[in-house]
Parts: sequence; structure tokens; C-alpha cells
Amino acid sequence: MRIRSSKSGRPVERPIDFGDELKLRSKMPAKGSSQGNTYTCAMERNQNGKYNIRIRATFGKGNWSLSTYFLASSFNAAMKKLEESLQLLQKNEERLRFWGVERTDDPNLAGDILQEFGLWLDRRREFPRKTADFSIAAERAVPASMLAPVRRVLADSVSQERVAHALAGD
Repeated sequence: MRIRSSKSGRPVERPIDFGDELKLRSKMPAKGSSQGNTYTCAMERNQNGKYNIRIRATFGKGNWSLSTYFLASSFNAAMKKLEESLQLLQKNEERLRFWGVERTDDPNLAGDILQEFGLWLDRRREFPRKTADFSIAAERAVPASMLAPVRRVLADSVSQERVAHALAGD
């Protein structure tokens, strides 16, 4: 930026100090982190050949999480059910929060609510290595365009699993 000097009248270049930008950037929250929901999805095949889809939802409001899973007989059915499940989790966040944060006396309450949607409460601690993660603003519908990369990652994880089982069987 050029600033005119008062004595000579010639333009003189001087840096303008806007303060410590690094401090400002570190204080700002990441985009969507305060109110957005983050979903981590993983897919495995069980011994019966069914697809086991696991969803770990971390809700920005109140910073709490809920792990669920469902079974599907085919990859396409799993993707359709995943989209429906994500929409239901987004839409029913407040209803599920009652159990997740308040921890009612009935520990099966969340399980009962999830079973209405065809989901099961996932009590396992470990999570597969190959996951698909994405974030979305709270109480917004999950756009189909956001699920395309999720579909690719999950398809890749299942195909790698098949190769590993084939090599182990030889």
C-alpha cells in the first residue's frame, strides 16, 4: 500500500500493521465446528456376508456423540439406508440428545428410539481404520452430493476387505 509522506510529497511504501494475525486466527473456531454435526461412517462385511454399516455422530450442540449401526444385504441397500439414517439423525438430534446428554434412568431409551428408525446402538469402542468423515450444519438435510465421496470410500473399504480375505485364504 502506498502512503504519501507529508514532508516530501513523494509516495513512500510502508507496511501497515494490522495486529497479530496469528492470534486472531487461532481464536476463531473452525468452520462449522461450533454448531455443525460430524459423521464418521464405516462399512464391514460380517461372517454371513451382510454389510455392517457403523455411524458415529458427533453433534456440535452440546458436543456429544452417538454410535449406531445397521445391517444391509447389498451395497446399494446399505447406501440407501445410510442416506435415510443420516437424515433421521439430523432431524431427530434434539430427541436423541435427551438420552445422550441428560442420561435418563432408562439406559435402553436411546436404543428404543433408534430401533424406530431401524438402527441399533453400537456399544463397541474400536472403529475400523478406513472411514468416511463429513460435517454438516445442524438441523439441515444431508445433500446427496455430499454422500458421493462417502460412497466411494466405503466401496473402497469393502473391496480392500475382500482382497485381504482372498489373500488370507490362499
